[in-house]
Amino acid sequence: MKSIILRTLCAVLFVASCAAAQETIPLYPGDGTPPNSTPENYPEKAYFSKLWNTDVVSNVTKPSLIVFKPSAATKNGTAAVICPGGGFMALSISSEGTDVAKYLTDRGVTTFVLKYRLAHTGEDATQDFADAFADHDKFRDIVAKVIPQSIADGVYALAYVRHHAADYGVSPDKVGIIGFSAGGTVAVGATLRDAPGASPAFLGAIYSAVSMFKDRPVPVDAPPLFIAAATDDNLGLAPDSVALYQKWVDAHKSAELHMYAKGGHGFGARQHNIPTDHWIDRFADWLQLQGFLK
Repeated sequence: MKSIILRTLCAVLFVASCAAAQETIPLYPGDGTPPNSTPENYPEKAYFSKLWNTDVVSNVTKPSLIVFKPSAATKNGTAAVICPGGGFMALSISSEGTDVAKYLTDRGVTTFVLKYRLAHTGEDATQDFADAFADHDKFRDIVAKVIPQSIADGVYALAYVRHHAADYGVSPDKVGIIGFSAGGTVAVGATLRDAPGASPAFLGAIYSAVSMFKDRPVPVDAPPLFIAAATDDNLGLAPDSVALYQKWVDAHKSAELHMYAKGGHGFGARQHNIPTDHWIDRFADWLQLQGFLK
């Protein structure tokens, strides 16, 4: 009986410690409305998408950060802003957000999952995305306005974490960013902006949509870059990853590319029993090599 009570108590304490390691904070001050934007009257929505078979968030108008803090014993001073994908119409919040955050936090990284601004959608954002993406002109019209706003949220998230580095016990010069698909657009866009000295410490671009940046020069202070994608990406984004890698190499900057034969688009941190399951381990190896997990 005592052993059962002890195990139960340990389980309760474990759950409590996990809950304490996570908090959600508004990205912008005041009521959370971004500067120079009009408050919207529709609420943010979180639900399970049957179409994508994962948890998603939609209709983000007041960006926020979900913070995961490592234990004092494992904390290494590195921080990562994580930008989930979802075509700027939803956020794949688990497999491209919180699951990645938990993996990195277990390795001592303080993580911040960014819920950036999205285009307004209806009852099911993932179905709206599927309908819109079938007509590329329609899709571009829907997301054209929100993409600069989303990138601005990525820029502000990096600045926020640096500004509050002491509060979270991280080093201002060890704040990196990683993005998936549309979140990769946010991460790369926040890195390629013309602001000397403001680049993240490292950049992860996972099956990212970055063709819009083909004419944007690589910053002088560009960070080391990690890329992972699949050749059979069903959204046709594999060439974007190759081009981004070549862009960094041509600028004589550090870059690592993992192009898997199979994996499609959106494999994230989910298990598919193929080599893409281990991209995140390779990302951790790379972070270790770059000195961010010491």
